[in-house]
Parts: sequence; structure tokens; C-alpha cells
Amino acid sequence: MKVLVATDKPFAKAAVDGIRKIVEEAGFELRLLEKYTDVNDFHAAVADVDALIVRSDKVTKEVIGAAKNLKIVVRAGAGYDNLDLAACTARGIVAMNTPGQNSNAVAELAAGMMVYMARNTFHSGTGSELKGKKLGIHAYGNVGRLVARIAKGFGMDVYAFDPFVNAADITNDGVKPLATVEELYSTCHYVSLHIPATEKTKQSIGYNLLSKMPKGACLVNTARKEVIHEDELLRAMEERADLKYVSDIAPDNHAVLQEKFGTRYFSTPKKMGAETAEANINAGLAAARQIVRFLQSGDKTFQVN
Repeated sequence: MKVLVATDKPFAKAAVDGIRKIVEEAGFELRLLEKYTDVNDFHAAVADVDALIVRSDKVTKEVIGAAKNLKIVVRAGAGYDNLDLAACTARGIVAMNTPGQNSNAVAELAAGMMVYMARNTFHSGTGSELKGKKLGIHAYGNVGRLVARIAKGFGMDVYAFDPFVNAADITNDGVKPLATVEELYSTCHYVSLHIPATEKTKQSIGYNLLSKMPKGACLVNTARKEVIHEDELLRAMEERADLKYVSDIAPDNHAVLQEKFGTRYFSTPKKMGAETAEANINAGLAAARQIVRFLQSGDKTFQVN
């Protein structure tokens, strides 16, 4: 069995070494394709492999078409919108993610972004404190839970909206569940966004929700840029001189937002949520273990298609 790690942005050496150890101890062969610049190199590399590990690399229907022996692909990370699930399913290929492995890194970044915006992006002028402010968690999954835990350490009052999580479980964490997304946005000074990019969620965060936020509110996006309706975000921020937006994913209208709103807007130069040594290693090793379990016993835990 051949396992390919295809990463335009490579794993850390410690992660690669760990992946190799897991794969080879299982009796499989490991191949690496790193820092490739031509997608044709990717197509050639997958031609005869049984399993594939990627990070943010796009596993398109063309990649799937080139991978004649492929049985499983694992995205090392939580989001998996870079995988063509329909193409995988049509070929009977199992697609997985590695939920939870990057969660702490993303949660810490979200908390850091809140502090950064509360303090005027570290420019001069009077900022504000997080203590006593209301934080809304939009999607109470692995990352959302950790953000809530950190926020309570700041002394924030934490709320959550997630129709897929039992309200009692949210309450047991010391977080107040809310029944509607509108209530979350109208209640909270900060909203930390953790929804995936799906057909239902794309461009779902727009003027209607943002205009409901309290005075001085800030939206924190460490999820996906596609869930924001960027034209409506611009409109809301033009009408509301108190509204702030901070993102780990540069929107398409980044230059306009930066020019118009100064310290009320910030985006990282590239997606940094999982960019810690710990998350890099954790996600890679988890992907390798999942592939070994699947190839050895058919374990499909974390299948997403």
C-alpha cells in the first residue's frame, strides 16, 4: 500500500517524521510531494497511490480522476471544502478530516484577535476590556468550546447558538444557549464565527445580522471567508461607525475595507488559525493514524462523504 503526502505548504519536519513512522510501522510505503508548483505534478504523484494526505491542497475531480488506486483521502485539519466530495463518492473513495487537532490553535487566535481589536489594533487611543462583555459563539463545536473556555477566563459572559448541539450540553459548560442566530447577534458585543462553508452557510452572514449587533460590536472570523456576504459587510460598516471586523481569511474586498475603516478592520496576511507547531504535528499524525486504521480494518471514523 502506498500513502502520499501532497503538500504545497509542507508539514513541519517533526510531523513528516511522525507520519513516516506511523505509515512504515504499519508496513506501508510513504511518498512525499512538497512545495509543488504545477498541478500536473500532483496528478502524476497520485497515479498509483492507495491513500492521500493533504493540507489545504485542492483535491479536485481531476486529481481524483488521475488517482486510479485511491481508496482514502484525509484532509489534515477540520475544514474539508478543498475536497471534491462528490467526485470522491462517485469513485467510492472515503474522504475524512481530522477534527479537533487544530482546535486549540484556532481558539487561541480568536481570543488574540478579540484583544487586538479591543485595544485599537495596538494603536494609540483608549481601548476597552473584554471583561464583562458578551461573547457569542456561532457554532459550538471543538473550536467554539475552547473559545468559550478562554473567554470565561477573561471574565466574559458567553452565549452560543448551534442548532446541532443539545442546549443542556451548552449549559453544562457554563454557556448560555440561544434559540436563534438573530438573538446571538443582537445580544453579543463579540461574535466568534465557526460555521463551515456549505451551500446553506455561504454568504449567510450579512447586513441583517451585522446591523443587529450592539454598539461597539466586533465580528471575529476564523472560519471561512465564503460565509461572509462581503458587499453587505461593507454596507453595514459604512452605516455603523462603531462596527468592527477581524478575520483570519482575507476577504475579496480586503483593500477596500482596509482603506475605508482603518483600525476597525484587520485580516491576517494568510490563514493562520492552524499555523502552530503543535497543530501542524497533531493534524498530520492524526491523518496518518486514520489512514492506517482504515487500510487495516476499514475504520471510517471521521468520514465526511
